[in-house]
Amino acid sequence: MKLFSKIKFGRIKNFIKRLPRILAEHSFLTILILFFLALILGGLIFYKYIFLIEKAEPQIIKRPVRLEEQIYQKILKEWEKRERRFNEASLKVYPDPFK
Repeated sequence: MKLFSKIKFGRIKNFIKRLPRILAEHSFLTILILFFLALILGGLIFYKYIFLIEKAEPQIIKRPVRLEEQIYQKILKEWEKRERRFNEASLKVYPDPFK
């Protein structure tokens, strides 16, 4: 609780209000800092998604993948139904709204 009593919120508020002006006055330095932060962030993301993935060993599945015939048949029926509806829609003649 002593930490919060020592913080002067008025000073923080004034600093936040002055921050855009300070950054604008030192625009070259601000651009350099933002550029290097972007480089560092980009490097970390590149390292995480490229180097770490190449080093990681693939997981070996102990049992082979088994196809469940019943579920597969349901999917085939659904695809056939959708294909039929799609083909029926192309045969339907719609009236021209501009005539």
